[in-house]
Amino acid sequence: MRSASLRSTLVVAHEGRRGMPKPLHIGIVACSAEGAALCYRTVCAEGADLLGAHAHPEVSMHSSSLADYVDCLDRGDLQGVAELMLRSAAKLAAIGADFLVCPDNTVHQAFRYVEPHSPRPWLHIAEIVAAEARRRGYRRLGLSGTRWLVDSAVYPEMLAARGLDCILPTASERDEIHRIIMDELVRGVFEPDGVASIQAAIERMKRQGCDAVILGCTEIPLIIDDSNAALPTLDSTRLLARAALRRAVLGAGADGEG
Repeated sequence: MRSASLRSTLVVAHEGRRGMPKPLHIGIVACSAEGAALCYRTVCAEGADLLGAHAHPEVSMHSSSLADYVDCLDRGDLQGVAELMLRSAAKLAAIGADFLVCPDNTVHQAFRYVEPHSPRPWLHIAEIVAAEARRRGYRRLGLSGTRWLVDSAVYPEMLAARGLDCILPTASERDEIHRIIMDELVRGVFEPDGVASIQAAIERMKRQGCDAVILGCTEIPLIIDDSNAALPTLDSTRLLARAALRRAVLGAGADGEG
């Protein structure tokens, strides 16, 4: 569900800026199509709720081929991932994007190589999710996502910095979730067995004492949410989109910590 507090904050801010410059231009560095599309749709749909009928910030998107990202990830080439992200960043900056988001958790492994060379500032998806977990009072988070992501330090480090614990999928769970993501979800294929497998992993995390689960693949929210998961969910895709809306409407001083 959308945050009522975010809605009221942005509405008041926007109404207080009548006659002021329009919202900032959001640049989306896309990786997988389904996750990027969900992020874009969320910005547009919830932007209209906040800014008026049919209104949303200016949004531009660029994507290299997903196959190029997969090739780099399979080889452990994070510099190559960063080069792909920076290629998109340069094109988006050239057409006027004021800041950038990437609705893909996995490629944030390369963020340390991206940020120093980027032509525009970024919002970091894991930072936004971790801040939201802390805001909601969660203490122990389960993590779902690709094998590349759950084998990385992206979320454990970001959560630990806020005093939060992170529980990872088991080896068999991460293999199966990875298969579901890469063979099904990124292709727009949604199978009941895939839903059941991810639900089972979340149920195990609940038994391990988790009080919420991070949907750490931007496609997972297409099949899993609070209505069918054993734990409250942190939807990385929509949280990123809402943080982008906040930044666009409130300006460069806003971030994912609210």
